[in-house]
Parts: sequence; structure tokens; C-alpha cells
Amino acid sequence: MFVTENYKQKMSKTIEVFNKELSSLRTGRANASMLDLVKVDVYGQKMPINQLGTITTPEPRMINIQVWDLNNVNLIDSSIKKSELGLNPQIDGQLIRLPIPDLSEERRNEMKKIVKTMGEKCKVSIRNIRREANDSLKSILKNKEISEDDEKKKEKEIQSLTDEHIKLIDDKVFSKEKEIMTI
Repeated sequence: MFVTENYKQKMSKTIEVFNKELSSLRTGRANASMLDLVKVDVYGQKMPINQLGTITTPEPRMINIQVWDLNNVNLIDSSIKKSELGLNPQIDGQLIRLPIPDLSEERRNEMKKIVKTMGEKCKVSIRNIRREANDSLKSILKNKEISEDDEKKKEKEIQSLTDEHIKLIDDKVFSKEKEIMTI
């Protein structure tokens, strides 16, 4: 049995992942979710920073991390330095300050390319889900569990879902690029 809703959910999950990746990108403003993708090797496993301390943004260009365990301060510091965020942590006891520098024109253009690439990867995932749905429809048709008319109707549904989600990605990419280029 073919259920369009399953593929719609898969596409929505893909968009959720894309949103999470986008929010972790560094624009000119401080944003606690920028640190979501940074993992710290502590207690024998990789953990996100928000499980090792409290993250706050007291100013538009500053992120503070109040580390709960003093032993983890240097581990968090080195993980942030190794990440591709380009941030330089300042340690003050159990408090780590992350000043967010202005983005240079060159860095802004790099960020735009990164956003476009992320958008393209997400679109490819959406199209793969469409292909998976269409393959499923073809096999159901081959087994004569569905009529050709129904198959065509379902294919159109899947195509419109795909178009809808791809437009959503394009809109998000456009607004993120606009945010990056805003000084």
C-alpha cells in the first residue's frame, strides 16, 4: 500500500535538518545555536556544548558559556578552536567568552556559497525521496495493486510535494543569504 503521508514526513524531516544546519551558520550576530554542531570529547564520548554548560548571548556580538565542570573548560576551548566557526574563545575561570567578529566581505561570500551548497544537498535529498516514492509506485503498479490512473495521480501528488519543499528550501536559502549580506 502506498501512503503519500510517509514521504511528506520524510521531506519535512529533511527540511528540519536543513534548518538546524542553517541556524548553526555564523552570521554577523551572536546566536547560541551556532555552537550546536560543535562536539566536545568528554567522559569518553562526544557531547554538545549545551550539555556541558549554560550558553547565553548577553550582547549581539558575544556568546558566553558558563561551564559547569572546571575540568571541561580547556576541552570546550579546543573544540571551538578546531571547529570551522572561526571564533577565538577567551577563558575567564569557568566562563568562556566568544566575541563574534564582523564578517569580512570575502567571508560573507564564502558563507553564501556554503548556504547554497547546503540548500543543494537538501534539494537532492528531497528529490531522492521523490524517486523512492515513484519507484515504490511503479512496483505497486507492476504487482497490479494500483491502477495506472491512480499511479499517475499519486505521482502528481508526490511531484507537487517535492515542488513545495524545494520552494521552501529556496526561500530559506534566499533569506539566509540576505541575513549574511546585511552589515
